[in-house]
Amino acid sequence: MGALHVGHLSLVKAALAENTLVVVSIFVNPTQFDNPNDLSSYPRTLTEDVQLLETLSETQILVYAPTVSDVYGSEMNADHFDFGGLEFEMEGKFRTGHFDGVGTIVKHLFEIVKPNFAYFGEKDFQQLQIIKKMVEITKLPVTITGCPIERESNGLAMSSRNSRLSAEEIEKSGLIYKTLQTVKEKFQSENHTVISDWVSTQFSNHPLFELEYFQISESENLAPIQQKNQTKIYRAFIAVFAGDVRLIDNIALN
Repeated sequence: MGALHVGHLSLVKAALAENTLVVVSIFVNPTQFDNPNDLSSYPRTLTEDVQLLETLSETQILVYAPTVSDVYGSEMNADHFDFGGLEFEMEGKFRTGHFDGVGTIVKHLFEIVKPNFAYFGEKDFQQLQIIKKMVEITKLPVTITGCPIERESNGLAMSSRNSRLSAEEIEKSGLIYKTLQTVKEKFQSENHTVISDWVSTQFSNHPLFELEYFQISESENLAPIQQKNQTKIYRAFIAVFAGDVRLIDNIALN
């Protein structure tokens, strides 16, 4: 959605390494915002974004920056998808209609651009799983590749929203990733409910951050852990508010 940073560039680099032409879509999608203020305040820096992309390649990158009417025509409506329950976990609980908006815009962009491969960051891991499911449902001929999270020096997951943080919030926000790293250590020997309580304690009455949710889920279907099963792969997910800026992150646990 623009306001490109090193995390976005890592996706483009991965795509350039495996393809002859890379299309970067830059579009702030209205149908995935449930908060009008979040939509209006979302950073839009197209000129700077293009300049950043030119540092990677001036010949192999095509920027597609459509208007709302280019994508949606005269009626800006989101399609409804059955993502098999993926849409009701975590982000879906707190952002009504968000994943219908995500599925709709990515489907439209795939139909317009017709890519062979598409690259998405694992910071939005739930979104990544949703997009994979959408491709499966619609049978679009595109292969989805997930790419590792890029982080600031203190561990904060890179995000366009980070530009709205104060200097103090940026400095202290390393707490989020530090918490996840400790969760990974604890997960080897401690009960998941004990871990969840510990995470809540880390953020309770914190002067800068408010915990919206923490959840340990199965990586494939995002179902919340009930009892640890050694044959399953798990991931920890977190959403934290710094003022009115919402920050999400996740980490593989095993």
